[in-house]
Amino acid sequence: MLHHHAPEIDHGTPARESAETVSLQIDGHTVSVPRGTSLMRAAVEAGIQVPKLCATDSLEPFGSCRLCLVEIDGRKGTPASCTTPCEPGMVVRTQTPTLQRLRRNVMELYISDHPLDCLTCSANGDCELQTQAGVVGLRNVRYGNAGQAVAGVTGANHCADAKDESNPYFTYDASKCIVCNRCVRACEEVQGTFALTNSGRGFDSRVTAGQGGSFMQSDCVSCGACVQACPTATLQEKSVIELGQPEHSVVTTCAYCGVGCGFKAEMKGTTVVRMTPWKDGKANEGHSCVKGRFAWGYATHKDRITKPMIRAKITDPWREVSWDEAIGHAAAEFKRIQAKHGKDSVGGITSSRCTNEEVYLVQKLIRAAFGTNNVDTCARVCHSPTGYGMGQTFGTSAGTQTFKSVAQADVIVVIGANPSDAHPVFASRMKRRLRGSAEHPGARLVVIDPRRIDLVDAPHVRADHHLALKPGTNVAVITAMAHVVVTEGLVNEAYVAERCDSKSFNDWRAFVARPENSPEAFEATTGVPAAEIRAAARLYAQGPNSAIYYGLGVTEHAQGSTMVIGIANLAMACGMVGRDGVGVNPLRGQNNVQGSCDMGSFPHELPGYRHISDTTVRSQFEAAWGVTLDPEPGLRIPNMFDAALSGSFKGLYCQGEDIAQSDPNTQHVQAALEAMECIVVQDIFLNETAKYAHVLLPGSSFLEKDGTFTNAERRISRVRQVMPPLAGLADWQVTQKLSTALGYPMHYEHPEQIMAEIAALTPSFAGVSYAKIERLGSVQWPCNESTDEAGTAIMHRERFVRGKGRFFNTQYVPSDEKVTQRYPLLLTTGRCLSQYNVGAQTRRTPNNQWHDEDRLDIHPHDAEARGIADGDWVGISSRAGQTVQRARVTERMQPGVVWTTFHFPESGANVITTDSSDWATNCPEYKVTAVQVSKVMQPSAWQTEYADFNRTQLSLAEQAHHPAAKGGAHHPVTAK
Repeated sequence: MLHHHAPEIDHGTPARESAETVSLQIDGHTVSVPRGTSLMRAAVEAGIQVPKLCATDSLEPFGSCRLCLVEIDGRKGTPASCTTPCEPGMVVRTQTPTLQRLRRNVMELYISDHPLDCLTCSANGDCELQTQAGVVGLRNVRYGNAGQAVAGVTGANHCADAKDESNPYFTYDASKCIVCNRCVRACEEVQGTFALTNSGRGFDSRVTAGQGGSFMQSDCVSCGACVQACPTATLQEKSVIELGQPEHSVVTTCAYCGVGCGFKAEMKGTTVVRMTPWKDGKANEGHSCVKGRFAWGYATHKDRITKPMIRAKITDPWREVSWDEAIGHAAAEFKRIQAKHGKDSVGGITSSRCTNEEVYLVQKLIRAAFGTNNVDTCARVCHSPTGYGMGQTFGTSAGTQTFKSVAQADVIVVIGANPSDAHPVFASRMKRRLRGSAEHPGARLVVIDPRRIDLVDAPHVRADHHLALKPGTNVAVITAMAHVVVTEGLVNEAYVAERCDSKSFNDWRAFVARPENSPEAFEATTGVPAAEIRAAARLYAQGPNSAIYYGLGVTEHAQGSTMVIGIANLAMACGMVGRDGVGVNPLRGQNNVQGSCDMGSFPHELPGYRHISDTTVRSQFEAAWGVTLDPEPGLRIPNMFDAALSGSFKGLYCQGEDIAQSDPNTQHVQAALEAMECIVVQDIFLNETAKYAHVLLPGSSFLEKDGTFTNAERRISRVRQVMPPLAGLADWQVTQKLSTALGYPMHYEHPEQIMAEIAALTPSFAGVSYAKIERLGSVQWPCNESTDEAGTAIMHRERFVRGKGRFFNTQYVPSDEKVTQRYPLLLTTGRCLSQYNVGAQTRRTPNNQWHDEDRLDIHPHDAEARGIADGDWVGISSRAGQTVQRARVTERMQPGVVWTTFHFPESGANVITTDSSDWATNCPEYKVTAVQVSKVMQPSAWQTEYADFNRTQLSLAEQAHHPAAKGGAHHPVTAK
């Protein structure tokens, strides 16, 4: 079973794919393997383990440790098995007296330069050097070291080398380094950061970070690849040093971004010792980032809410109560409000951080127990334009490829995304393809982004074209690229004729061919030279395999849906959908934002993206749920806020979302929350929204629950409980109790039963079951009788889901957010590597050592014109409000554009974003806000009010003895 993890087999060197096989003999066993396979891997396939230290199946063979020597009949010497390819008819011996003697001698030299503190070493029992010393039969060491003198002589050694403990998560003990270079190679080959190097030669050869400084001073991104690769205690997790070696592990799925990495939670009882990336995880294949690998300590942070709390007004102190009293009180309040104001006076918000099963239950509770379709999810404010745009053009609203598909791409276009920061594990995979190899030259790269993101110029990666467009002009750029494709004869006519709707294509062709849609016509609007747009369009169209990956820089615009349609138009016209290495791929921001949409969290859709007005679909749910469903769509999140301010929306059940921090125009959101009579927040922390709540129900972290997440490639993976819920109940159990208290009983014993109901009611999930996921590791929807057992890896292979792909004209409409004399700069927002979303999780980890406040990035020209120096406090004002942040002067920005993150509530990033939104979905236009920036010496009025309100709310929590009350805002200007 996957959840009781058996040790993974390391095959020594990576697998090779070849149609041709070769046969040979190893220790008398005949084995057939693909041509190019190393002798070491072939031996493992035959059940023979060759001693090794520098080799692993995640890295290219290196041949430095000299332990994996073999003898080959008819050849002189003893070649390294990791670097020697198999040849037909070879007769290989891995165990002979000569090999045993050589291996012992090599191991003896290693041990002579290694501390002999095995009994007290943190890697004792998990050290490959220790294991291999036993394998080769080393019993005596003839050469002295710091721990053992031979004949009174201590040889030269490195046993006194100093430790580097600068990184908050792991130590580097140079005295235990055997210079196998696995860490250096992992940083290069797996991560692609090139932060480590091997300095010196011979005896002076040592691994160093950067130019010989500490790990924290280097370019290291703390992904953990080096720690994972290290065969000794040289690189060791501090948690293992503190807690000791784990005694069992549970395979689960990361709860951060939409990559959906598989992890092994390595445990001592119910205590997590470390999280290690799972080699069989299809999304990550054994790699990780700093968040998933190390930033899991929030799950047991002192700020966790572990007792239900209630209060009559938000000015009252919180009162800790039992689960039954809290749920009974919440249910009574919702009933009271509906009796007085009508059934549509309440609603709910599902969470993209919760499991599919939990999201499904919340939308079911809203529709069946509340009797309304007033349910929405945070995807409204991030990827709802993806759902609309791809649904209209392709017929389904999900990414077309697997992450692994990027390995087959010849051209990669990244639009409005910064994978290195927001999706780092996928970024590493992408960078491997961009670097290429001797056999497979690197892919070409086009970056379309106002900022000079890392991918524009990274180690061994450089964009062929960086289209540094002005914020808000995405549609102009994509339409201009389409103009080039159409007018220069680059349309894949055969593909379009076979796969696409001819009438809509012909209309679109005529539209984009107009002179006013040319790159030259749009040059002044976009700020991108026409020649660059033409070159990028030609590169994409000629592929032969071209893939588009995009993020919130596409969707969070007033024309977000139009831009998604424009991307789909371009992909269809060039024939870049339906096979490996191509496709349209939205990079989902949160761990289950795809799943929250799949599960029916939008007010107009039931699970599986079926419209609530569809009588046939609705009748299936009515029969299964035993209720009559309202056929009219409910309120979206912005509609809920407006209705609250107008007096018609009075109650909200909010599970796992922090709308008071994440949604735009913060003052508007706060006013709407204050206008409601009953807000029930279910979360693991006292977040910003909870400060406006009347009932606080403790949530559970991903480590405390069972269920599934669905990542950006539609991959459904298991989440497995590794420790009991700190508050006693998992989120799905809380929702079930609330539904029962509302008069609509739910009777699930385990989330597996919820998934069975989902599968029975949702065609694209019909073949999904826990048993199948247990057997296969994961599945991808659509997964039913018409797909492979594991589901659908590549969408639209033979035909589009809607039948013929449909084109739509993409008329560029300038944003209402225009620069003016009063607001001459454009603000755009994004994420950084070490923090996640609203920061509720990562801010409670040592990740703060990399990013401890939101800063405003500004170009040197704009800073100089305003008398701003790096590190100065600056006021940022828009038509929505004003806040204060510290400035970071950087040439990553283009003149006229500023940028900030939104991870810290006291920074007020969304105080200045406006209520402008996408025309089709109401997705907020976070990426375009007209602002002015000026040097200041005091906090904004909003920050002063926030600090006062925050202190009051923490004081009210303290009266309920909640430990979070000892925290609070740390913003230096606010604290003055």
